[in-house]
Amino acid sequence: MRIVQATLEHLDQLTPLFVKYRELFNQLPYPETSRKFLEKRISRKESVIYLAMPDDEDKILGFCQLYPSYSSLSLKRVWILNDIYVSEDARRQLVADRLIQTAKQMAKETNAVRLRVASSIDNVVGHKLYESIGFVEDTEFKNFVLPIESN
Repeated sequence: MRIVQATLEHLDQLTPLFVKYRELFNQLPYPETSRKFLEKRISRKESVIYLAMPDDEDKILGFCQLYPSYSSLSLKRVWILNDIYVSEDARRQLVADRLIQTAKQMAKETNAVRLRVASSIDNVVGHKLYESIGFVEDTEFKNFVLPIESN
């Protein structure tokens, strides 16, 4: 398995997987809007998307998307592991593990102070994966969300 950073040339293959990821969280598919969203993130360099692919073909097994942020307290970069998804036929093949290890390496190379991830409270499999890689549950800060309604 190889891990590559997504480029605009990957959009045709990445978009259907991204749509499935959104559907997993009960979002409507919106394939065209999803494609445009990914295209903007990649072309504007607003996120880093890693793709897991078999060594011998161009099929995408899974992806993760990271957004840059910063910590005012540590005066350093933070990476937010915002999205991670592995296609159903590629699960239990360490795809997510390889993607996260690549993200972790990129965080080190960019001198980040930490890599953050949020997970559904009932995502026990994800929690175990994150903990096995070295993530620890944040006991110092409680997260809150302020929904913003669009007009």
